[in-house]
Amino acid sequence: MSIFCIPTIETERLILRPLTIEDAEAVFEWTGDPRVAEYMIYSVHESPEVTRQWLSTVDKLENEYTWGFVRKSDGKLIGSGSIRFRTDENRWSFGYNVRYDCWNMGYTTEAVLKMMDFVRSEHGAMNFTAEHAVDNPASGRVIEKCGLHFVKYGEYTSFDGTKIFKAKIYELNEGELE
Repeated sequence: MSIFCIPTIETERLILRPLTIEDAEAVFEWTGDPRVAEYMIYSVHESPEVTRQWLSTVDKLENEYTWGFVRKSDGKLIGSGSIRFRTDENRWSFGYNVRYDCWNMGYTTEAVLKMMDFVRSEHGAMNFTAEHAVDNPASGRVIEKCGLHFVKYGEYTSFDGTKIFKAKIYELNEGELE
């Protein structure tokens, strides 16, 4: 287990940088939005203070990189994503969420592809997994655009245990020859 140093990296339209507690108001714009949180494992944040509490934990997560997605055109923090090494599965899993007004613009795919490239170069990552709620096919399109393919159905539960989602699970095993 290790705590990773999270670097700032860039894509064509985004800067991916570590999140800080000072980002709470901007992050609350999506963590407090029921449309964004609908299929997430966290409950809708009721206030920026809840977001601030979450942000105080992100730099202490083991085997995980978490970035804020900053749009280069205006410097606005529009989302976040993380990629974590699952030691029990020997693969990397990723997740993301972005402001509702930034959906369907390609930002999420652009950010996730960069996160994957980063762990490939830093850790030699070859195996990836991701999942999404069956009722959230747009998230599935992001996962597919990142090169993963559907392998099975499963489910996941919210942190507070109040929601259970039927899920589609995807994988990418770059070490396998097809």
